[in-house]
Amino acid sequence: MALGLDGLASGLSTTELIASLIAVDAIPQTLLKNKATAATTSVTALQGLNTQVASLATLAKVSATPKSLDFYTATSTSAKVTATATTGAAGGQLDIVVDTLAQAQAGVTAPLTQWSSPPVLTIVSKDGTATEITAGSTSLDDVVTAVNASAAGVTATKVASGTNAAGETQYRLQFTGKDTGASNAFTVHRGAQADAATAPNLLTEADAAVTRDAKDASLTLWKGTGAEQVITSTTNTFANLLPNVSVTVSGVSTEPVTVSVARDTAKVSATAAALVSSINSAFAYISTRSVSVSSTDADGKTVLSGGVFTGDSTTRDVSQKLLTAASAPIDGHSPSEYGITITKTGTMEFNAEKFAAAFAKDPVTVQAAVAAIATRIADAATAASDKTTGTITAKITGQQSTVSNLTEQVSKWDDRLATRKANLERMYSAFEVSMSNLNAQMTWLTSQVDALKASKD
Repeated sequence: MALGLDGLASGLSTTELIASLIAVDAIPQTLLKNKATAATTSVTALQGLNTQVASLATLAKVSATPKSLDFYTATSTSAKVTATATTGAAGGQLDIVVDTLAQAQAGVTAPLTQWSSPPVLTIVSKDGTATEITAGSTSLDDVVTAVNASAAGVTATKVASGTNAAGETQYRLQFTGKDTGASNAFTVHRGAQADAATAPNLLTEADAAVTRDAKDASLTLWKGTGAEQVITSTTNTFANLLPNVSVTVSGVSTEPVTVSVARDTAKVSATAAALVSSINSAFAYISTRSVSVSSTDADGKTVLSGGVFTGDSTTRDVSQKLLTAASAPIDGHSPSEYGITITKTGTMEFNAEKFAAAFAKDPVTVQAAVAAIATRIADAATAASDKTTGTITAKITGQQSTVSNLTEQVSKWDDRLATRKANLERMYSAFEVSMSNLNAQMTWLTSQVDALKASKD
């Protein structure tokens, strides 16, 4: 074991001396650490780029499908009519008159203080479906709870209705259908399902009333012409009144309301703009990590350091292929004709006004051009970012392997330097012991010489 006596015999600072020697020996390890750090930084930057390019590939694939650019918007000339177009809609126009709105049935019973015993009632829908309901007691509150928990499609509410001749508080039970439409009408009967056919309807007996009939919404097409046609719906929404266009009504109309369906230029334009924006984000990511940075070294000299992507052939190739995919001609026509152009700095630019003008002139051609550009971008982005075969993925895998190898070498250098330090400590410890012995011998010899001189005197 090495002695912890720093220069006790020699006067040397052996600790500092050993540290200096180890620092010199560690220079190769330091170089390896720097390389590992640079490779790790490269992996992180490449992973960020891969994420961006993969997102671009996903967006481009969606934009390349025919239906993704088949945008239509529906409008109406009345606030009482709302039209909605979905994928597959086509341009067109239709005049309608709203005759009635859909409504759910509602009715109230005669005044009650409690339900008759036993507390059983049956609700029968218009199609004959009967739902037998048994309450926990004859309490009207229990009857309401049982009805609302049932599958009858009806809700019940207890409403105060004054007092009877005996001074007892009375209530009416209001029954309301959950769904609108004439087909959702219902009757309410005391007793079990087996007796419903002969039991009276509690909503039409004396002092009771159907306060609102179940009713379909209806509208008339081409009213006032020989071809007029009435359309009904159980709800206030008429699905596919025009192909893939639904209409929702909120009020009746006396004058015809025009529903119009037209191409939605803004949405198609937004799709093209999103592609350009996404591809520019990838370009910007590469550009900012390719810029050289100047710094000052320990001697005050200016040092120029390249960015993590400076001179990297993989990122340069990805950038070039994406640029080509976005800017190459389509059937002999430049994307610039549709407002998609290359700038002087090598990025893409989208001109919404030029795109809108081209789309208005020839929507089919422009839509096909955007789909073609999106397809090319999707192919280029996928080739770069694919989880298995992507060029960026391959570069990341290679750099990760480099980091692993360098980390292993650094670890081996740790062992090597630890051994070197231990050997130096043993060597200098032995040197101090030898120096101590020599000093002791010199002291003894000096004392002997001094003794001889004293004896002669």
